[in-house]
Amino acid sequence: MSARGRFITVEGIEGVGKSTNIGFIADRLRQAGLEVVTTREPGGTPTAERIRGILKEHGEEPLPETAELLLMFAARAINVSHTIRPALASGAWVVADRFTDATRAYQGGGRGIPRRRIDEIAGLVHGDVNPDVTILLDAPVATGMQRAGSRGAPDRIEVEQTGFFERVRNTYLELAAADPRRFVLIDASRDLAAVQADIGDAIGALLDSEVH
Repeated sequence: MSARGRFITVEGIEGVGKSTNIGFIADRLRQAGLEVVTTREPGGTPTAERIRGILKEHGEEPLPETAELLLMFAARAINVSHTIRPALASGAWVVADRFTDATRAYQGGGRGIPRRRIDEIAGLVHGDVNPDVTILLDAPVATGMQRAGSRGAPDRIEVEQTGFFERVRNTYLELAAADPRRFVLIDASRDLAAVQADIGDAIGALLDSEVH
């Protein structure tokens, strides 16, 4: 295994099972003898989690799209500095529930913020820290939202209209098509056993590539 850890991100719209499968991935890596750090975005540190609260809550005043974008990156800057970068440098593998691809999908595809603007800020915030592998859990919007609806009251972003999430999903699929070496596209509309079989294959291939 290399001295530097590997950075795995898990992406997808609401209701595709990111949290459940991040636990599965982390367990698989630990079984291979690796040190694993899991995190989420926005969030991952005490301060970044407070920013997450602002982004998720139904506040008294509307949150402008530019403010939403900058808050996402502010939380990410803190998480990269305090969690992700140190973990990778120590040789740990990091598994993150979302990263900048989520910003490209939600604030870019969903809100319509230009991709170049997002990428410019990404370069400033984490230019030398990028995912080695991104597992994109994909499901139709109706399926994801039905699953997400069973979790409780929706947050500020989850109350968006179907068209918003269709744009988010389509952007994710465009990102995966443009970078097939990094992305692993998995049909998350199937039962959990089938989804995790494919994830297990992807993680196994990654581990094999580190050994050989």
